[in-house]
Order: sequence, then C-alpha cells, then structure tokens
Amino acid sequence: MKKKSSRRDFLQKGACLLIAGGAAGFYSRLNAAGLFRDESLPNPKKLEYCGYSCPSDCQLYVASVENNDEKKREAYKLWGIREKYGMEFDGEKIFCYKCKTDGRPVGIVVEKCTVRQCCMAKGYDCCIQCKELTSCDKPLWKDYPGLYKEVIEMQKKYMEARG
Repeated sequence: MKKKSSRRDFLQKGACLLIAGGAAGFYSRLNAAGLFRDESLPNPKKLEYCGYSCPSDCQLYVASVENNDEKKREAYKLWGIREKYGMEFDGEKIFCYKCKTDGRPVGIVVEKCTVRQCCMAKGYDCCIQCKELTSCDKPLWKDYPGLYKEVIEMQKKYMEARG
C-alpha cells in the first residue's frame, strides 16, 4: 500500500531533486570549461613546441619583457648564445617571448630552434604529438637529455590518453 506524502515531504524531495539537477548541470559546465580535467595529462596547446613549460621567471623572458639590456646580456652569457649562434650581443636581437609568440617578434634562440621549426612544419602544437619523437636527433635533445627523457614520458601519457 502506498504511503500518502505530505506537502512538506513532496517539497523536500522536489527541492533535493532540483538541487541535484542544478549541481549536475553546473558540474557539466565546469567540466566542459576544463576545471575538472586531469591536469597530469599533457596538453600540447599549453606546452611549448619542445614540451617544456617555460617558467614566468626565466631570465631571458623577464629581460625581454622589461627590455632590460643588462639582464639580456647576463642571459646571453649564461646561455652561451655567442658560442651557439656566432652572434655578438645585440639587445635588439637577444630576446625571448617564448616560442609560441602570439604575434610578438621572435629572438635568435627561438628562431634557430630546430624542434620548433619541425613542429611548425608538421602542424603540431608540441612534439609529443609526433610519432618520430623517440628517434628524433635534434640538437636540443643532445644538449638537454633530461628534458628529452621527460618529453618522451609525457608523450607516452598523451598517446595513452588519446587511445
């Protein structure tokens, strides 16, 4: 036999359903906005072409944003730009706004990066999308073997997530 519901029971159950439905809708909108995605999964659009996430306190980046020649000169020496690119210091050419420049000018380090050139030529957002990464012999990987190893691990996660 059915139990007769009181008006109070009816309103409480209705309110609970309304709250649950609203929460589900709200959650789906937040999830669509990416707020509940697994951030441990690499996102090629958020990474630089080589898979690195340039820190906002990078010496050359900060010097470039501040247009500070003294800081640029320090980065020039630290990064061995003369040795790598055969270029004397020129504050107008020594700068970096990261490799995904969003229309800003490209400095010598970014311009000469073979990983960036390769990704752009292949239409990739990041080299973790490239099936040839594990056999890639670009100079960047020889100069930074630890980064190369990390990027290959990132690629494994990325490829597994894609199925």
